Amino acid sequence: MKIDAIGRAAVNARHVITLLVATLLLTACATAPLPPTEALNGARDAIESAEQAQARQYAGAELEEANRHLTSANQAVEDERMVEAERLARQARIAAELAIARTEAAKAAEINREMGRGAEALDEEMQRQGDQQ
Repeated sequence: MKIDAIGRAAVNARHVITLLVATLLLTACATAPLPPTEALNGARDAIESAEQAQARQYAGAELEEANRHLTSANQAVEDERMVEAERLARQARIAAELAIARTEAAKAAEINREMGRGAEALDEEMQRQGDQQ
């Protein structure tokens, strides 16, 4: 009887240990964050859009900052620092979007200057024709 009780206690102890190990493994797997694929893709897309908008010419510093953040985000993924990788990817996207906005503003200012020169030339032409009459 005593041996039977010891045997049952040993079996119960094995079950408890197995359950604890399984719980620890599941917890470890559940807490490992996945790579921030969506944030990385968003950053890559924004950088590509900035390059297509000629941001290198108008907002080169912002575009370089975006590329640096994306490179750091990719390195963080390799080092399994997923929270940092997501933060860096978001910073890369924001820097690329800023580059796009600055590029669009610079292009708009260029168009405004061109239109101003055209208006001045038209005014001069109208004044010259008025003087001839």
